[in-house]
This record gives sequence, structure tokens and C-alpha cells, in this order.
Amino acid sequence: MPARKTSSGRDTRLAKDLREAGLRISGKELRALMRGVVAAPVNRSRDAWMTLIAPAPTLAENPTLVAELRSLREEIAGDEAPKQPNQSDRRLAALRDILRRRRVDGFVVPRGDAHQGEFVAARSERLAWLTGFSGSAGTAVVLPDRAAIFVDGRYTLQAQGEVDSSLYSIHHLVDEPPSEWISDHLPAGARLGYDPWLHTSSQVSRLRAACEKAGGRLTPLSSNPVDAIWIARPSAPIAPVVPHGDKFAGENSAQKRREIADDLGSEKVDAVFLSSPDSIAWLLNIRGGDIPYTPVPLAFAILYADATVDLFIDERKITDETRTHLGNGVRIAEPVTLAAALDRLGSEKRCIRVDSEAAPHWASRRLRRSGARIAHGSDPCIRPKACKNDVELAGIRAAHRRDGVALARFLAWLAAVAEDGSVSEMSAAARLDALRGEDERYAGPSFETISAAGPNGAIVHYRTSPDTNSRLGAGDLFLIDSGAQYLDGTTDVTRTVAIGTPSREMQRRFTLVLKGHIALAVAVFPEGTSGSQLDAFARRALWAAGLDYDHGTGHGIGCYLGVHEGPQRISKLPSRVALEPGMVLSNEPGYYKEGAYGIRIENLLAVRAVDAPPGAEKSLLGFETLTLSPIDLPLVDPALLTGEEMAWLNTYHARVRAEIGPLLDPETRAWLERATRPVRD
Repeated sequence: MPARKTSSGRDTRLAKDLREAGLRISGKELRALMRGVVAAPVNRSRDAWMTLIAPAPTLAENPTLVAELRSLREEIAGDEAPKQPNQSDRRLAALRDILRRRRVDGFVVPRGDAHQGEFVAARSERLAWLTGFSGSAGTAVVLPDRAAIFVDGRYTLQAQGEVDSSLYSIHHLVDEPPSEWISDHLPAGARLGYDPWLHTSSQVSRLRAACEKAGGRLTPLSSNPVDAIWIARPSAPIAPVVPHGDKFAGENSAQKRREIADDLGSEKVDAVFLSSPDSIAWLLNIRGGDIPYTPVPLAFAILYADATVDLFIDERKITDETRTHLGNGVRIAEPVTLAAALDRLGSEKRCIRVDSEAAPHWASRRLRRSGARIAHGSDPCIRPKACKNDVELAGIRAAHRRDGVALARFLAWLAAVAEDGSVSEMSAAARLDALRGEDERYAGPSFETISAAGPNGAIVHYRTSPDTNSRLGAGDLFLIDSGAQYLDGTTDVTRTVAIGTPSREMQRRFTLVLKGHIALAVAVFPEGTSGSQLDAFARRALWAAGLDYDHGTGHGIGCYLGVHEGPQRISKLPSRVALEPGMVLSNEPGYYKEGAYGIRIENLLAVRAVDAPPGAEKSLLGFETLTLSPIDLPLVDPALLTGEEMAWLNTYHARVRAEIGPLLDPETRAWLERATRPVRD
């Protein structure tokens, strides 16, 4: 009861303060907005959300109002915090019960949302809520008498630790895909339910084929049954949408819209439906904070052949500044109006482009049923977004220099204290984040830092926690994979460091990984080459020793956008996407000895044109290494390096010294000199 009186009194004071500031918002509206604010990740600018309630000058003039808003946020955050531990058995039973009542025999639960992104809002973490698996890629299939979860090679060990194997059998997402399991286990005549918002048309086709092979039927559900049993499901996130200036973007939104619209017109397409927040943020030169690690707002959009856009977004996220930035060519509408907008396009018999590999199947079904002609094709923003312009590349290089300074300071600190047992995985990650946070353009991490000591390093996407937080000790390998979002670029870097004296085996296997890393960094290849054609460069030395790693060698990187970006990648998986100048990718071969240690060396690369030799018949491409951080020399076995490989390592370290050294304090600069000393036979 006292808490209720306190809340009521605060609401009254807030309403009064807002009225005095000339602002009109009811207590009910304020609390609804605040629940969305609490559901969004905490931004480095912890009070940025207040601009959704009052202009910055008003807030600056009213410290009492600011204090009351902070207090209200804390109260609502406490109310919204999860109250119950994971109860996978009860949740699975509840899901089966509601499926029976809806007269379906099973349900597919992907780890994803309507935007098919890697990082999702808390309210979209259905797979984690149901099964306990917290990785970024996975799918569960629930049938009346059995259930299974499918994860890729990065998460095999993690799934074994998080998922109750008495409830779910655990399978490799690629080697034993859900479609095969469904074919084998769905009873004849059974109806398998799915949420058409959470699957693409291509995914639905594969699920349907699997059901038909089993003699069953795939059935779309009008609402998600997991949501019906998730009583304390978080609210939809609300974070401010802010302009991303031309000084960072290099090209204004009107130019981007016109270029893509002209392509649509030439293909006789009336509009394209956009569901990727990354694409929408890039196209409109905006950024947001609705999901962890990726600075985008959750939204849908329709880009028309006349270069105008309908943006479907919660209008509470849009400040006056952003509305002005978007201009008259962008019409803002609430998400609930999307269905009517698609119906209108259908009734007008328009031709709409939809990406069947990325857009929710719901949109295709809606358009088709309303009479639209669907032109299947890739999201037209993906390729130009991937090919960074000169301004973006300059910003990315600058971001990597500043990131290199933070990394050097971190590694110098680590070298001084790691052996005394005082450093834990969590304290190391916090230290690096704090050092990056001293940069005025730092906006937060680009993913959750993988800080892994000893055996934990063998878990490819390990997440430290209070329960698993290990201390670094002599004889360990310490793997730290981290990245940052800066206003001018996104970084992602992995370093493996020996704590004390490494074993001979550790040195040999680290050096094999390094040889693969160098082979890819110096690769020269003709235009038209895909990343899958280059993947073996990074694995050759490991393969020759009978070793390998179960993850891709490289993924695309955005520019103050997603740390994982398509369409480019370097992987064993087939790809027809040719690498092009301006694309940025990671170079991250590794080796993992279960129960012992993990090794990964990751730099970011930019694709660039290289001079062709006399007589060449094709234009050639290569890579520019962007990351500037020492590679741990105690782990390098010079005897295993060729002359060319040793020259690359020494040249790279000389560049790190030249570009990072002048930006460091004298003590750290002295450490850097030692850490990048030339390697000799």
C-alpha cells in the first residue's frame, strides 16, 4: 500500500511538472510509454529516452522533472523484472495444453522475430523463455510426445548446458535440420502450427514440404501460442529514433531512395516491402535503440517507385528533430495500419517486391490474398548497404584506430595483472568496455563480449555469468572476442592471449590458426569470387594437421549497424554472392579443444581493388586489414611460419606501432613496443 501511494504521488507531481512545461501526456500514457522504455536496452546515454517526453531544453531547465522521470523508470523497471526462474517443464506442458485446445498437434518455435534479426527485443525471446537456450540461432519443434531443439555448431556445448535434455533432444541445425526431424517424427495426419510473422516464405516452403513428406499438414496460426502462456511477457521496446548525419553516412537519404526507386521502376515494380531494421535505418539515415547491440529502430517500410516511403513505426519513438530529418518524402504510420496498407496495394493490383528469404511470410500471404502481384527478389538495400562508400570507410578506419587504443590499453593492463589470479572473465570484459567508453563516439558494445578463460574458450559463443565466471590463471589461454559500436563505425576483434607460459601444443595450434589468418588476409582473387571460394585459404594449415573449426571464417560487418551483415560471408556454405570493393568482413579462423582451450584470431577486412600484373585478363581484388591490435607473440612458433608469413606479421605489427603508438600514454606505448617486436627465425 505505501508503494501505491508513493507511485500515485509521483504521477501527480509528474503531471503537474509536465503541464507547467507546456506538455500534455496523461499518467496512463506516460506509464505505457515508460514500460516500452524499460523494455529497450539501456543506452550509453541513459537519459536519452527522456526526449520522447520533453524537448532537451525543457529537461535542462527542469532538474526536478528529470529526477522524477528517473525515479519512475526505476520503479517500472522493478515491476517489469522477471519474477520466476526458468521452469522449462511447466512451460512445455502449458504449450502442449494450449496446442491441444487450438487443435494442432505441434508448433515450431524459432529464435527470431518478425524482422529475422540476430538480436531481438526481450519480448521476442520465445525460444529462450520456453527452453532456456539463450543463443542467437536456434529452433525448437514441439510435438505431443517429444520435442527437439536445433542449434548450429557455435552453440552445441552451450545448448547442452542450458537445455533440459530430458525434455528436448538436441540436434545440429545444419547436419540435422528441423525439416528432416519433422519428416521423421510428425505423425501422419497431424497438423503442425507455425506463426507466419516469424518465418520467411522460404522457411515456410521447407516446413510445408517436411510436413507433406510425413503425411501431415502445416497450419498457420492467427496468434502465437507461446505469447498466450507467457504471462509476464515484456512490452514492446521504445527508444528514440535519431538522425544519422551525412558526415557519417556519406550519402543523404533522398539520394539512396531515388537510386533504389529508379531500379524498381526499371523492373516495372511499384514498391518494395522492407522488413529489415538495418535496411530501413540505412535507407533513411536513422538509428535507434530498440534491440541489444544493433542501433536500429524496429519498423517496417514500403518504398515506392516515386522514391517516397511509408514508415510503419511506433510514433512515440519519433522526435521532432527526426521528423524534420525524414522530410515530406517519408510518411509515418502506426504499425497497426500495415495490414490495411498492404490490402490497398493488393486492391490496386500493384506489383510488390518481397524478399522471400527475409520478409515475414505474413506479408506475402496478405499481399497475395488481397490481389497484389508479388515479384520475389532480394531486399534492394542489402548490396548498397554492404558496399561502404568512401566516407563510411574513412569513418570505419578512424573507429578502428580509436578501438585499437582501447585494446592496447586493455592488453597492457592484462599483461601486468593476469598471472596473479585477480582477473576474472567478467572483470576483464568490464575493463575493456570501460576503456572503450572513454571515447566520445562510443555507443556501446556491438555484441555481448565473449570473455573465456581456459576450457571456456572451447565454447565458441561462450557467455560468462556469475555461475561460470572463471579467473585467469597461469597456463591458461584467454580468448576475448569483443566489438564496439561507434557513431562512425562498427568493430569486432578477437585476441587469444597466453597467461604465463603456453604449452608446445598451444603454440603449434595457435600458429596454424595464424597461418590461415594470414593466408586470407593476403589473398588476391578475380572479381566475381565469392567468400565460399576463399574459405579454404583459412583452413588449409589446420586441415593439413587433421584439425578444423565448426563455424564460418568471416561475416559481413555494417557501419554503425549490425555486427553481422549480409550478403557477403566467408564460409564453407555455398554462396553465389561475389565480394565487391567496400564490403567489410571478418577474418576469424580458430581451433577449439573441448575441455582445454580455444583459439581464435579475428581482424576485420575491407575488400579493395588491387593492381593486376602485366598480362592479367581479369580485374583483381584483395583485402585491407582494418583492425589494429597486437597478435600474442608468446603463442607464435616462428619455425612454423614461412618467410612471407613472418614478413606479414612483422609488417602488421609495425603498422600497429605506427598508428596506435602515438595515441598512447608512455607506459602503454612501451608495452606496445615489446608486444609488436619483430619476429625472427
